[in-house]
Amino acid sequence: MKLAILRNITLRLKALLAFVLAIGFSGYLSAADNMSLSRYELGAGDKISISVYGEDDMEKELILTDAGTVSYPFLGEFKAKGLTVGQLESLITKRLKDGYFIDPRVSVSIKEYRKFFVSGEVKSPGGFSFEPGLTLEKAVALAGGFTQRASKSNIMVTREENGKATERELSLNGSVLPGDIIVIKESFF
Repeated sequence: MKLAILRNITLRLKALLAFVLAIGFSGYLSAADNMSLSRYELGAGDKISISVYGEDDMEKELILTDAGTVSYPFLGEFKAKGLTVGQLESLITKRLKDGYFIDPRVSVSIKEYRKFFVSGEVKSPGGFSFEPGLTLEKAVALAGGFTQRASKSNIMVTREENGKATERELSLNGSVLPGDIIVIKESFF
């Protein structure tokens, strides 16, 4: 009887342990998957924070130059433009391991995205701070809204893709990205 009870308790403990581990690891994998899905490529004007765990002197806030470079202790100036946050972390980790640190734990985060620009038939054209989740409709609201002559269907955005500026039409619920140049055309009716 006691042996059966012990087996039952052991099985329940194993099931509980498996459940706890599954929950813990699924949260870990989910966070890792989300980081790998981040496809935002850094560009000139982005403000980033770089730190190395346990090394207070290595914590820096930097703005990517017009050439897309940053300057970091031990590494000097190097190109960060076109890299994702994860790629930049890997690059810095690799370079710091090469003669400076045994096992650096590098963290990179975006402190401020580069601006996007709205021109044409809006009340207050200019450059605005980007926030994730920004749509064209929200961008127009930041620019004071449409003028009376604005076309709400003829809106063009110029966006850098693969190193080239491309122009396309964008709907009001379309996503705006850092660095976009939005032109609201005049309506003829």
